[in-house]
Amino acid sequence: MRVVEHPILGEAEPAKMIQIEVDGRLIPAREGEPIAAALLAAGTRVFRRTTKRNEPRGVYCAIGRCTDCAMTVNGRPNVRTCVTPAVDGMVVRTQQGLGTWEKAEE
Repeated sequence: MRVVEHPILGEAEPAKMIQIEVDGRLIPAREGEPIAAALLAAGTRVFRRTTKRNEPRGVYCAIGRCTDCAMTVNGRPNVRTCVTPAVDGMVVRTQQGLGTWEKAEE
């Protein structure tokens, strides 16, 4: 669910709809919205799992200060998805622990 009409901010500006790939499935997103917002709108709540206990983590602060929303984006680990804009075609993966760099396709 996205907030399209806010009592103080008013109606959301029109935006181009794009798709991002998340763990192998295509998720619709509004161009430029935070990746985390697109994931929450699609019903995804777990973005990464902790190193020691494999506990689920998702959005916590939503302003880029913590690392609970960190995911691997286009092969780069530890990207804070709450402050990273969605771009058409980006590939996002649920992060395990500290994450690892993925090998670029040649």
